[in-house]
Amino acid sequence: MRTTLMGDQELVNQYLAGNEIALERLIHRHKEKVYTSIYCMVKDEYLAEDIFQETFIKAIDTLRQGKYNEEGKFAPWVMRIAYNLCIDHFRKLKRTPGIVTSEGDDIFKYMQFDDTPVEEHVALEKFEGKLKQLIEQLPEDQKEVVILRHFFNFSFKEVAEYTQAPLNTCLGRMRYALINLRKLMEQNHMVAKA
Repeated sequence: MRTTLMGDQELVNQYLAGNEIALERLIHRHKEKVYTSIYCMVKDEYLAEDIFQETFIKAIDTLRQGKYNEEGKFAPWVMRIAYNLCIDHFRKLKRTPGIVTSEGDDIFKYMQFDDTPVEEHVALEKFEGKLKQLIEQLPEDQKEVVILRHFFNFSFKEVAEYTQAPLNTCLGRMRYALINLRKLMEQNHMVAKA
């Protein structure tokens, strides 16, 4: 059977049986999504490449050691490794994961400000800085869903696979995160910009 037609689990089994081409197929199959997700989080091409390589090195080591037990869930498993490596990177920098780039820039500065007067731009930056602080105050499970969904560009299905929680649980966490953010904004006398 040609490796291009095999599912992820079959490719893992083939690789473990000594077929190096099966590993190449796995990496090729998932490289774009894994790299893009890492880049969306770190906003640095070279750092994203480093973390991407580290992700697959860690995956290969785990496979070789016989510790892989995520049958049929190779993609979410690799995405979880990538996410954890990004979080580790930000922890080392003592930065907020998914919100601050490796250069220390606030991710909100990358938003488009078309013909916005300077005063409004400054006010919006202050608002977004406060919003970032409010996201940090959310419970961990809610913060994780917000970061994965809005900063890592995961679909809710991907969030569910990554967190290993039911889809409805993830949707509920997002709902509660938004409710909590609104309450925090009211408590801090913040008004959302339209």
